Amino acid sequence: MMAAATNFWIRWRVRIGYPVAIAYLIFAKPTARSLMIGGMVGVIGLAIRAWAAGYLRKHERLAMGGPYAFTRNPLYFGSVILAAGFVVAGWSIWAGIIVAAYLALFYPPVMRREESELDAHYGEDFTQYAARVPLFWPRFARRSSAALHESFSAELYLRNREYQAVVGFFFGLALLWAEMHWIH
Repeated sequence: MMAAATNFWIRWRVRIGYPVAIAYLIFAKPTARSLMIGGMVGVIGLAIRAWAAGYLRKHERLAMGGPYAFTRNPLYFGSVILAAGFVVAGWSIWAGIIVAAYLALFYPPVMRREESELDAHYGEDFTQYAARVPLFWPRFARRSSAALHESFSAELYLRNREYQAVVGFFFGLALLWAEMHWIH
């Protein structure tokens, strides 16, 4: 039963994302200043996601280096910062509520599902890692020695297709800019 409910959230996360984006754009009231500040916040989220993608070897090795030494979910953490950038850029309470509700509904079950998959795949290595590193909010106190020996890989960044987030981010900003100039 739990797996079926979790699968629902995973399967529908992207499908529901499209109407959420449309609703966000309907409510957004961007200004030049909100676009600039939101864009800067969003770039921080993109940088976190890019950093994480350069350490991620999906289904090959448990990622523990780079940002994975501070949070077990740096891609999601970066996505939340990126979403915060869009909330600021959209300059609307209602658009912000829509984005926050979407993230609150979908991210926790998806993270729990991924946690159980990592636990099943990596066993005790994951259990020890999870005991040291928080699920979502980064903790900057300790880094494992293994994390210090890993380095960012541009090849992994490209293999993980993280450049798609960059394209999507700037496309979204362009839509907001167009809305600011031609719709409102």
